[in-house]
Amino acid sequence: MHDDTTPTAPPAPAAAPPTGRRPRHRKAIAAAVLAILAAATAGWAIHRSRMAARAPAYVTATATVGPIARTVTTTGTINPVLTIIVGSYVSGVIQSISCDFNTQVKKGQVCARIDPRPYQTVVASAQANLANAKAQLAKDQAALAYAKATYQRDVSLAGTGYVSRDTLDAARSAHDEAAAQIVLDRANIASRQAALDTAQVNLGYTDIVSPVDGTVVSRNVTVGQTVAASFQTPTLFLIATDMTRMQVDTNVSETDIGFIRQGQRASFHVESYPDRLFDATVVQVRQAPQTIQNVVTYDVVLGVDNRDQLLKPGMTATARIVVDARASVLRVPDQALRYSPSTVAVPARPHGEKQVWTLVDGRPVAVAVTLGLDDDSFSEVTGGTLKPGQTVIVGERSTTGPAAAGATPRLRL
Repeated sequence: MHDDTTPTAPPAPAAAPPTGRRPRHRKAIAAAVLAILAAATAGWAIHRSRMAARAPAYVTATATVGPIARTVTTTGTINPVLTIIVGSYVSGVIQSISCDFNTQVKKGQVCARIDPRPYQTVVASAQANLANAKAQLAKDQAALAYAKATYQRDVSLAGTGYVSRDTLDAARSAHDEAAAQIVLDRANIASRQAALDTAQVNLGYTDIVSPVDGTVVSRNVTVGQTVAASFQTPTLFLIATDMTRMQVDTNVSETDIGFIRQGQRASFHVESYPDRLFDATVVQVRQAPQTIQNVVTYDVVLGVDNRDQLLKPGMTATARIVVDARASVLRVPDQALRYSPSTVAVPARPHGEKQVWTLVDGRPVAVAVTLGLDDDSFSEVTGGTLKPGQTVIVGERSTTGPAAAGATPRLRL
């Protein structure tokens, strides 16, 4: 029997994979993973750098312990403590001048002389009138003696009947009239003597003398100038009595005058000596107000020692009057009180309570404080949790941009 069935051939074996294909595939996957990790790391670094660039750089200061003073700042003019105005009581032409600027004068020293000749003639006339009055008195005294003798003789004769009553009355009248003339002559002599004294006084006023010891700070007259003293005494010289003691006449506004007291310490400087600070004391708070353009000010006088003769009359002084002071207190810069962070929500505070910001783990944290004196640079801390030496933020500056390194602190008011 013939079998037509064809025998089935065995399956062919599978083809072997190419040599090295699987290892190359794994390297490609690893390289891709590494590239992704590198890109992610770079992106995270860029993100962190950008975040760091946007974060502000804080400018800080330290809460310190030190003195603090509240002051009133004002301006004024330096003047001698006492300035004497030397004028002229009489009119005339200046004949000579013996005192000039900066002359040291003594009391009674002649500084100028007015032509005395017109006043000398008045004195001579008054002397003549006085002599005439005295001569008249002598004449009338002789007449009185004759009238008295006549009257006494008539009285004795009237008793015997040799003189009539009318003659006796006439003698009495002549005697009384002669006695009255003597009284009139004495009054006339006194009047003439007063006129002579007045003329001599006016003659003496032709010598312009210094009434005090001092220094001439102003001369307002020249030789040959006519001085007219009819309506107002002209000012010829200004004499400062003591240049070693000066005063500063300052103008304090009405808003600050309530804090000023006699005896308070003060200091000032002048433009001539910008690097020197002069000490002074409040010696007077004058009650007379001065109104200039609707601004009311009061004159506060500061006394200053000028033994070194550096200060001159008329210098402009910028003065600081200490109205309150603390010797050793906790204080913070005023900038710290004005600062408010840009990245943190500012908490609400009760009315009148202030706060400063400190850094805790690189982040600003508010600290409540109670304030006392303020000297426009520092404020006294009288309450709160702030401690001496603690850092406070006074501003912030951006770290982005080409000028970040030199940027100034930014305050948020």
